[in-house]
Amino acid sequence: MTTTSNRRAFAALTAPSVAAELGERSVLCLPLGSVEQHGPHLPLDTDTVIAERFAHRLAAHSAGRHDLWVGPAIPYGLSPEHAGAPGTITLDLQLYATLITTLVAEYIRSTGVGSVLLVNGHGGNRGVLEAVVHQLRHSHGVTTCVLHPAALAAGRVPIGSELPEVHAGVLETALMLALDPDRVRLDLLPSEAFPDPGRRRSIGHLVLDRGVTWPWSSDDPELAADGVIGGDPRNATPELGHRLLAAALDASTHVLDRIDRATSRGTSQTLGRHHAPHA
Repeated sequence: MTTTSNRRAFAALTAPSVAAELGERSVLCLPLGSVEQHGPHLPLDTDTVIAERFAHRLAAHSAGRHDLWVGPAIPYGLSPEHAGAPGTITLDLQLYATLITTLVAEYIRSTGVGSVLLVNGHGGNRGVLEAVVHQLRHSHGVTTCVLHPAALAAGRVPIGSELPEVHAGVLETALMLALDPDRVRLDLLPSEAFPDPGRRRSIGHLVLDRGVTWPWSSDDPELAADGVIGGDPRNATPELGHRLLAAALDASTHVLDRIDRATSRGTSQTLGRHHAPHA
């Protein structure tokens, strides 16, 4: 059954309805996730769940103002920093970039949409996606950007975390408690208290320092405890997760407005060229 949250699912459309429903002013949302360790308490597809469900909420939240359609989530990403953990599946860098650019090109070809919004749930995808959006704009003239829901939310809602929120800590646990609570297993966390506040310096140097990039790993005891890089997940609550989601949705409004303005300019320019008199 189609619910309120996924009435904008692209793959649920029939072929004729694609032509009827989508046009150049439509926005195709492509959720991007990963399959990787998320500590002992969160499922491997945590990033995919966050990206996909946020995309559907965004489509519902903006209905009536923006014409968003959500494509099937891409469940694999770039996760070499977690490759030492069982269950982590990571793609090759070139393969991943080719996958995303190929899929976006196909959506443009088959739908005629004028803009594509990549909704990214995995921080490890961020670097290559920054380059990909430039390539898409250059190659296809499409309006595109990457939205990072967790990062949008983290800057707007106090989390009270003991450490910077990088992976599987309070932030992601709270989001999952709001989005898919039945699969959050806080009972599987170790009984001893963590994290170690002494990790803050190492996290700052190896992960967050904008002046240098290191190939860090979540099995490094300098950074992580049981794969968690962040505050104690037991401090997360569903209420915090819902506040984070609401903040990210509100923060996305200006993104969609900017996409709409950019697409409108592109449409006008295209129509102007199309109807220009012949010399």
